[in-house]
Amino acid sequence: MATDMDTEGFGDLLQRAEQLTADMDSGVELPRVERNLQQILDAGERLWSRTAQAAAQDQIDAQASILLGAKGFDVPRISQRLETLSAAKTFEPLEPVRDTDIQGFLRNERENALLAAIEESRRNTFESVERHHWEFMQQEWEVEKQKILNALISAGEEAFDFTQDTGEVPGQLGDTTVGTGRSNMDNMEMSYARQVFVYNDAVVQGAVKPSLADLFTQVADKVDDKNILDLWQMVQTVTDVPLVQAQSPMGARRSSQLQRAFIGKARHFLEQRYVQFITTTIYDNLQQAQLGGIPGTYNTVRSFLNIRLPAVMAGLEDGEVDGHPVWAMVYYCLRCGDLEAAAEVADNCQSLQGDFAMFLREYVRSEDRRLSPSTETKVRLHYRRAIRNSTDPFKRAVYCILACCDTSDTHSDVADKTEDYLWIKLCQVSLEDDSAGLQDKLTLPQLQSLLLEEYGETHFNAAQQPFLYFQVLFLTGQFEAAIDFLFRTDQLRAHAVHVAVVLYEMKLLLTPNTVQAQLLTKEDGDPVPMRRLNFGRLMMSYTRKFESTDPREALQYFYILRNLKTPGGENLFMACVSALVLETREFDMLLGKLERDGTRKPGAIDKFHGDTHKIIEMVAQDTESKGQSEDAVRLYELAKDHEKVLILLNKLLCQVVSQAPAPQSDRDRLKALAVGIAERYQSQGHSGAQLEASTFFLLLDLVTFFDHYHTGQLDQALDIIQRLQLVPLTQEAVEQRVAAFSSYADEVRRNLPDVLLAAMNILYSKYKAVRSAGQASPTSRGRLREDSKTESYLTYLRKQARALITFAGMIPYRMPGDTNARLVQLEVLMN
Repeated sequence: MATDMDTEGFGDLLQRAEQLTADMDSGVELPRVERNLQQILDAGERLWSRTAQAAAQDQIDAQASILLGAKGFDVPRISQRLETLSAAKTFEPLEPVRDTDIQGFLRNERENALLAAIEESRRNTFESVERHHWEFMQQEWEVEKQKILNALISAGEEAFDFTQDTGEVPGQLGDTTVGTGRSNMDNMEMSYARQVFVYNDAVVQGAVKPSLADLFTQVADKVDDKNILDLWQMVQTVTDVPLVQAQSPMGARRSSQLQRAFIGKARHFLEQRYVQFITTTIYDNLQQAQLGGIPGTYNTVRSFLNIRLPAVMAGLEDGEVDGHPVWAMVYYCLRCGDLEAAAEVADNCQSLQGDFAMFLREYVRSEDRRLSPSTETKVRLHYRRAIRNSTDPFKRAVYCILACCDTSDTHSDVADKTEDYLWIKLCQVSLEDDSAGLQDKLTLPQLQSLLLEEYGETHFNAAQQPFLYFQVLFLTGQFEAAIDFLFRTDQLRAHAVHVAVVLYEMKLLLTPNTVQAQLLTKEDGDPVPMRRLNFGRLMMSYTRKFESTDPREALQYFYILRNLKTPGGENLFMACVSALVLETREFDMLLGKLERDGTRKPGAIDKFHGDTHKIIEMVAQDTESKGQSEDAVRLYELAKDHEKVLILLNKLLCQVVSQAPAPQSDRDRLKALAVGIAERYQSQGHSGAQLEASTFFLLLDLVTFFDHYHTGQLDQALDIIQRLQLVPLTQEAVEQRVAAFSSYADEVRRNLPDVLLAAMNILYSKYKAVRSAGQASPTSRGRLREDSKTESYLTYLRKQARALITFAGMIPYRMPGDTNARLVQLEVLMN
């Protein structure tokens, strides 16, 4: 029967196959698929590769299951848990319900509102954390950026010139070797530092301030370098001006009175330098000079012209005086600054009698070397009509000096040196209140722009002649640009800094509004070509070289910055002191030291008679913010801020209380510090809060408890824990200890799990020791009595252990995961 059914089934299948073939061979237009052997082989390989990949994946899954199973993982359970995980966000609004379900709708709305509030709070928290993170990163970057900028110093391309120039700058110090010993200061820098100390001492004592320019010139006198001496003589001369009362250095510098005084002092310096030049030239050529015995500028100039002028010079006009051209005699007398000698030349020459002699006499009598407006107009008019085309260069130069006219003429025939050119231009400068209505005039800003911006360092070959370019800028009142240029030369940096100190103390140095600005800046609203020098950065860059080896000297320079402010409004002196202390870690030497009796031994900052405690507190705050808590404890203790001392010590001690003692470990170092402070507070008292003080002394007692525990002194440790009454050892004391638990600070509660485990381990150790001793003894009638006492003692230990377990379960504090398990395990072993 079954065979017939199978036959019918196969027959039916065969019939259908034939029918399918017939349908394909019919007229229906269906595409036929024909493949050659190669195509069939390729298709088979593709099918086989898919099957092999699936089999390989199954093999990998099997190998992973074996590996995880060998490690103790329940693979099926993990798979089920992974399948149940949802990729949805943590907080999502619930699906709305039908409008007719009022209760469901309200419940859903309430839950949606709660979830929305939670999500909003979460988002705000993340945004707040991220904002605080970036603010902190920005502050850290500002600090690092300040250090980088101070290290770079130069703002120009010179900062990136890495070529090694072994040649010395002409005329600069040869002795720049670092002094012997630990100091990074050379002899010149040390000499300057001593003079700064003298000046600061006078300021602190309230005495009359000495002239810094005079003090630094004394240093230059002892140096065998004429250029350095000339530099300080120039600074000494130019800064010897009557100071003007103004609201700011900019106001003083722009006042006509001070500008006139600067110009006069600059001319005077150049004139004195020229007198020295003439005198040296004469004495080097005495035979040719024919000096004679008559003193005075007139005879000196005559002798100089015997050497300087050739016997025959074409184009000179108006005759001679004592065998020399009259206009040359007048010019060189003016160049030496002796106006009376120039007038004497005019009086001795018949051809100069008349208008010029009258003009010259008025010029001599003028206090500021300036003709009256009417006379100046006459001289200018006469110059344009008759003198401009004169062939006598000395005559043209004299008229241009008297009338301040034809300012574009460089007078290269007469002024063949930079100092001569500069002197003529300074004689021609017209101030604003003197030049009203004049067309052909040279103002001080125009002269400054010409020398600084149009000519610049390249024109004056400043790299090879640094002193000359510094002189050009300084004598034209461009102090900031001059100091910046000199500071960019390593060998001359010390001189630039101390020139800046002189001007800053005289309130003549223009500084930017923030100490984070570049070294040399130009601010909006400043007149052209005024620049501002970042004095704070200049000083900090200079002291960076030696602050680690000579912190006392660095402190003297920082004291000069006491009137400047940081961007945060802090005193820059205090901020620099804080950075200096943290950098050098010379706490005792700079800030003082606390003696055993509580008195403070003065430090270097006490010399300045300021608010020493405020400085120490600021250093302590900076130290704490940098995470140097132990140093901050010592500094707060030095500042007598006992509250902060206790707070920080509690935070530090609670982290190491339960650790085992080890030589030179953090725990032993903190313990020594805390014990010293505790002894001082117990004998002398303190001003800290009672809660912080009690927490501090309790933590110290716990340190002692763990010392005994880790060294195996279990009886002493148990005695301490009983006297502290921190944890109960009887059932009757459990509720009392639980009630007192909330009064302890978090630093104490954080160590409670370790205290419980240590106490339980002590009880178990004593239990095990007593039990082992009882089992080892032979049985006897006397021994039965001992066993009875032993069993009573073991019962007593079990009750103490039970009290600890009860206490651990009742306190409102979440123990670490394994603490309760370990406590229960030890208690079970005792039963």
